[in-house]
Amino acid sequence: MQTDETSDVLTHVSKNVRRLRLAAGLSQAALADRSGASRRTVIKLEAGEANISLTGLDRLAEALSVTFVDLVAEPSAARTNINAVTWRGHGAHSVATLMASVPAAQEAQLWDWSLEPGERYRAEPDPAGWSEMILVFEGSLVIEADDETTHLQAGEHYAFPTSQGYSYFNPGERISRFARVVAS
Repeated sequence: MQTDETSDVLTHVSKNVRRLRLAAGLSQAALADRSGASRRTVIKLEAGEANISLTGLDRLAEALSVTFVDLVAEPSAARTNINAVTWRGHGAHSVATLMASVPAAQEAQLWDWSLEPGERYRAEPDPAGWSEMILVFEGSLVIEADDETTHLQAGEHYAFPTSQGYSYFNPGERISRFARVVAS
């Protein structure tokens, strides 16, 4: 669901990656080497044509010595009101919107997520020290991590380290809506 205040992530990522890469004095090949992405991915990303995972964006941010938010947000957006759609699933109502970010050891992010029935989001492990807190508002959610599987219903919450592979899955017959807080 896109509103006037919410924009797709690639509208800002392509400009931000290029601006930040040039400011860092890096070539596209050097950024690719530092981030573990292919040079082709960097070229297509700067052209607004590449689809990249959230973990891939994290790696680019680290390679550029900036935060994830620096890559995805409109440069003039207040960190307390980002409202950037950063992931879309197969269903029209499966979407993740980065709502806000505040300082933490590195940063903390507030997300509004929704998954249609049967939809799954898979995440790659984050660096050590990153964690998430989930609060389910509507429907049900299964969080599958390397070390355990947790079933949540509306009103329930869960916190876990994300230095492991994990996924969100909606096993129900109605939409799942949840808040996600990411912190490091």
